[in-house]
Order: sequence, then structure tokens, then C-alpha cells
Amino acid sequence: MKALLVYPIFPPTFWSYEKILELVDRKVLLPPLGLVTVAAILPQEWEFKLVDRNIRPVTEEEWEWADLVILSAMIVQKQDLLDQVREAKRRGKLVAVGGPYATSVPHEVEVAGVDFLILDEGEITLPMFVEAIQRGDTQGVFRTTEKPDVTSTPVPRYDLLDMDAYDSMSVQFSRGCPFQCEFCDIIVLYGRKPRTKTPAQLLAELDYLYELGWRRSVFMVDDNFIGNKRNVKLLLHELKRWMAEHQYPFSFDTEASVDLAQDQELMELMVESGFKAVFLGIETPDEDSLQLTKKFQNTRSSLADAVQTIIKAGLRPMAGFIIGFDGEKSGAGDRIVRFAEMAAIPSTTFAMLQALPNTALWHRLKKEGRLRDDADGNINQTTLMNFIPTRPLEEIAREYVEAFCTLYDPVRYLDRTYRCFLMMGGPSWSAPAKLPEWSVVKALLIVIWRQGILRETRWKFWHHLFSMIKRNPKVADHYLAACAHNEHFLEYRQIVRDQIEAQLADFKRQEALMKPVQPNPTDESEVAIAS
Repeated sequence: MKALLVYPIFPPTFWSYEKILELVDRKVLLPPLGLVTVAAILPQEWEFKLVDRNIRPVTEEEWEWADLVILSAMIVQKQDLLDQVREAKRRGKLVAVGGPYATSVPHEVEVAGVDFLILDEGEITLPMFVEAIQRGDTQGVFRTTEKPDVTSTPVPRYDLLDMDAYDSMSVQFSRGCPFQCEFCDIIVLYGRKPRTKTPAQLLAELDYLYELGWRRSVFMVDDNFIGNKRNVKLLLHELKRWMAEHQYPFSFDTEASVDLAQDQELMELMVESGFKAVFLGIETPDEDSLQLTKKFQNTRSSLADAVQTIIKAGLRPMAGFIIGFDGEKSGAGDRIVRFAEMAAIPSTTFAMLQALPNTALWHRLKKEGRLRDDADGNINQTTLMNFIPTRPLEEIAREYVEAFCTLYDPVRYLDRTYRCFLMMGGPSWSAPAKLPEWSVVKALLIVIWRQGILRETRWKFWHHLFSMIKRNPKVADHYLAACAHNEHFLEYRQIVRDQIEAQLADFKRQEALMKPVQPNPTDESEVAIAS
């Protein structure tokens, strides 16, 4: 069986980092970990080719070669996924689709003409699919309510990737999250009991990446890396030794809940193992909104103190913020900006709240009749809310756009990043010195030219850089890399403004059309009737 694995296009988002990737001559931030894991689970006597459409399109030769086309996508990739399903069917190919989008709304994928739906977690449903193929079936839906033991998950087929095109590689240690945030679909897809691989499994994946020549960053894609703290600590003790033995070939980023700040040992282990940054779901500084959305773990201590504890331990925070919670008071956008400034968080993902399919929020809003039929609930910074909020949508959208643009004002971003890195700790070790790649040197020169000479940031740029080299030299290279990130955000904030304002104008036009027409007393027919 010749299986063509196709990964659909991501539209421009906060995480797409196009301008940063251009600086270092790379195409995409992260590879399709799901598809290379699927390739490892399927029979290894099959032949595989993988095309990431974020790098290049599928060639006619590849379409012709394939007996079977397999696709996986998140909701934000839905349009290109559906387009590629139609392209494959137009060529008479068997098509199988899985992943978070198909699992959440399978009927939308069925309409495009897919033959097989491989839903939920592949460790269970992929063997069902293989059995159907071996029987000669040409269609089927494979589902399970069971959550698999991920200690059986094989090492992903990283060899199928065009590794030079990616800025980072991806690995996964755990699935699931113990918390119950109302808006989150992770607990719907993967459950509230975190399941982890063994340390040996994860290290085998790193061994494979090392053998393939990878020497850059690795993103631990767990939705909450510290969901099972006991098992994570077991991993980190092993990872710390592995990194030292291999002379620190990788750096790691991940996602974690903010209660990470309450575990000093865990933070120290992460930093000593090579972790540099952590994404924190802060959502909002408004405690009433946190309580309403059941984000209780963010209400147990000062959020600003927690963020700064994490920074001082040696981890750069990336924070997720959301605007538009029920009962939210006016000025939420300004409060988020003030919090990010006070906590010294360099980069923040910021979006209007969306009700994702089958989440507790989605079910509540559906029951209340508040879901908008004309919206699809993409998690994207350029998307209006897909439900009717408790305060005017226009007010929320205006606050959101202004806050997003303020957060990524060049001077504010530089100051915030500087304050963050001044207080940042670091590991006890230093990686062996090595000559940087030419692409990195070129990127650094471009950032210096733009931020240190061309823009209004020029004086602050040089002051902050020399001050960092003098006062906290161990993090100076990491600081410069964080400064470079604003090359993406500067352009993206204008995309956010343009697209949100365009959608808002469309929304207001639709709203006006739906309003009943009031009789005009000057109309001749009305006057005649009145007389």
C-alpha cells in the first residue's frame, strides 16, 4: 500500500511566525507530529510519502503514485483540508481523514467526500482502519471512547520530514489535562487524566532526532506538560543526564499550567534539562471571569507573582489571553495590557473567546441559543467570536484590536522583553561554544539594522542590549532572539486590525439587514391610509 500523507495549510496566525522564519531561511515553525506518528503506527511494510503543504504543494507525480491519501488537521486548517480531500477524490483516490478537526465535527469532513474517518486517538482506531483495508473495504468510520495507553506509541517517523524546512521539531510526552476549563477542547479530545509515555520512550525519540542530525530547538507539544508532575519529574531526571551526555544539542519549549510556579524543584529540573520557554494559559487577570470559566488553578495565588517566579527560575513566559468572557466588564483589553506590562511577559497570544465544538462552553451556549450560525469557531487572532457575548461584540472587538496593537508596539515590546530578561535565571551549565549558522548571523544583522538603526527603538535597543550583556550576560543570546520575534508581531498586528475591522463591518451590515423596517410616515401610501 502506497500511502501519501498530506498536511493542510495553516493560514497566517500568531504562531505562524512568517517574518521570523524568513530571517532564518526556514519555511515552517513545527512539523506535523500527528502524521509522522500515524506513519509509525501503520504497517511498516507500507510505503509512505509526506507532503507538508505549508512547505510546498503536492505534485502530480505524488498524486499518481498514491493508493491512499491520509490527511489530518486542526480546525484552523479546515478549508485547505476540505480542498485537498476534493483534489484527491477528483483523482479517484481512497481518502482517509483524522485529527482534531475531523474528530470534533466529522459531518463537515464527510460532506467533502472522504472515504474513511479515523477519529479519536490513532493507537486504537488506526488498527481498526488497517483491518478494514485488508478486508477490501472502501469506506468506514472508526471511533472509540477508550483512551489508549501511550506507552505503546512508537517513535514517530521523523525520517519522512524535510527537516531543513522546520525551525523546531516536535515531541509529545503526555496527553490530557487534569483541569476543567469551560472553553478548552483538550479535555474533550484527550480526557482529564494525563497519560504519559515512559522516560525511555521519550529519550528514544530524542535519540532518533539526534541520529538524523537535528541540533536545534524541540517543542514538547503537551497541552499541559506538568499535568502528571510525578512522571514529568521522572522524565526530567533522565533528560537532564541525556542532555549532558550529548553536550546539550537541543533546547526545549512547552506549555504548562501556571501552578508550575508553586513547584521550585520542577522548574529547576526543567531549566537544568534545557527548557527555555513555557506557554502559560493565563486567559485574563479578571478573577470573576476565571471563576466563571472554571480556570480555578489561576485563582489560587497572584498571577503576576507566579509569572515572575517562573521567569526568575530561568523560563521565558509566553502567555495566552482571551477577551469576551460572560459578565466581563468594559476595559478588559486595557487590563490585559497592564497585566502583561506589570508581569513583564514579552509575547502573548491574544484572541477573542471562541466556543469550540463539544466543549462545555459550546454546550452551554447552544442550550442558551447564543451560538452564531455564521461563524465557525476557529481559534485565530483574526476571527470574531462565534457566539453572542454578554456585552456588545463591537465593543469587545475594538478593545481587542487596540490591546493587540498596544502589546506589540515596538517600544513597549522592547521594554517588556528587557525587564523580563533582566530578572531571568538560567541553568548551572553552559552549552559548548560553536559557530552559529550563517542564517542566524544574517538574521541577527537584519534585526540590528531594523531595531537598532532604522526604527524609533534605536536608542533603547542599544541601551538594553549593552545593559543585558553587562548585567545578565548568560541570557543575552536568548534576549536577542526574543527581540527578533517582534518582526513577526509588528506586521501581524496590522493583519489583525484589518481583518477584524472588515469582519466587524460585515457583521454590522448583516445586523442592519436583519432589523425590521420601520414604517416611514412620509411615504404616500402610509399618508393615504392614515387619512
